[in-house]
Amino acid sequence: MNDVLTLILGGGRGTRLYPLTHMRSKPAVPIGGKYRLIDIPISNCLHAGLKKIFVLTQFNSASLNRHVAQTYRLDMFSDGFVEVLAAEQTPDSSAWFQGTADAVRQAARHFAGYDASYYLILAGDHLYRMDFCELIDEHIERQADITIAAQPVTPADATQMGIFLFDAPGQIAGFEEKPSAARLAQMKSSAARGATLNLPADKPFVASMGIYVFSRDALLETLERPGIDFGKEIIPAALGSLSVHAYLYRGYWADVGTIDAFYQANIQLTRPGAPFNFFHPHRPIYTHPRFLPSTRAHDCRIAASIISEGCYLEPCEIRESVVGIRTHVATGARITRSVLLGADFYEDESDSSDHIVLGIGRDVVLDRVIVDKNARIADGVKLVTDGSAANADGDGWYIRDGIIVVPKGALVKSGTTA
Repeated sequence: MNDVLTLILGGGRGTRLYPLTHMRSKPAVPIGGKYRLIDIPISNCLHAGLKKIFVLTQFNSASLNRHVAQTYRLDMFSDGFVEVLAAEQTPDSSAWFQGTADAVRQAARHFAGYDASYYLILAGDHLYRMDFCELIDEHIERQADITIAAQPVTPADATQMGIFLFDAPGQIAGFEEKPSAARLAQMKSSAARGATLNLPADKPFVASMGIYVFSRDALLETLERPGIDFGKEIIPAALGSLSVHAYLYRGYWADVGTIDAFYQANIQLTRPGAPFNFFHPHRPIYTHPRFLPSTRAHDCRIAASIISEGCYLEPCEIRESVVGIRTHVATGARITRSVLLGADFYEDESDSSDHIVLGIGRDVVLDRVIVDKNARIADGVKLVTDGSAANADGDGWYIRDGIIVVPKGALVKSGTTA
């Protein structure tokens, strides 16, 4: 693993996750009560012994840069590092990153001098637990130029993803981004070709996960070609001249790049037998160490929920919800099927804005709501949705993908209903 250098892409504007990305980049969005999305790929790397990691950042990157710098301070006596490479103007380019490949191309001036035989390229906003050793070993054994992590998907999911076509030996022969249902019917035999794939009947297509391993020469060569995106341009152009293989991954993986996907990924953490959880005995997910007290709860009814540390819960009801760090829930509140991202600080009631205390006020009702950090929800507020309204804007709240979202630092006044 010392021959591998990892590049984690910080993503673009994150418009599909707005308003959670109004003040932060996608990888900096909190998840699971106490983590951030960037913790997932970095933790997977550290468990595989990959300790040379660059995080490429651009939009709203301040909180992400701060989190990486404060969290991942590796042993000073090793050559390992987790370092941010921010977009910058150079004599060669004055433009922002235009896509995934363009970001790596512009950052190459910083990492090309490192002694690395292979490059692992990851997204910073996916949820999964993968052994990268197996992925890299298979890349080396096949003597591949490019290996792409992929997984079987249903026809319904295939229309929203990049789908591979295979030749008879099982090598990738084609790639199509978000094909239509009619096109999928034509692609089915080629998509499932290759005796070693053994795809399940309900998942006859193989989709890219946006995880790539490049041999050194292959990456530097492809970056010299035109194209700003790996999935749409660089990979399809390389199929005729380079050896491109798929690494089939059958575990849980989710792209949480939309409000609905983010909400579902959090809510499933509260369920028994969830396909992903943070309780793994050997591969924990790392995050910023905090010195918070244990949660204190008074006469609460809590079921099927995750309660993070540092919370203060007065008599309330919480069901099927994720409650983030330092959350204060006042008496009489009822929270169901909701995701509370918590707070960055504590405050006294006398310090509150407009006498609305940081957190969830008295007799508040929340159902299918995401409450971002440092929000203040006044007494008696009722935010409830059945998902029928896809998008709407209110005073201190939004509806996106049928989910109510209270933005970071927002104030929802008493009497508000949605």
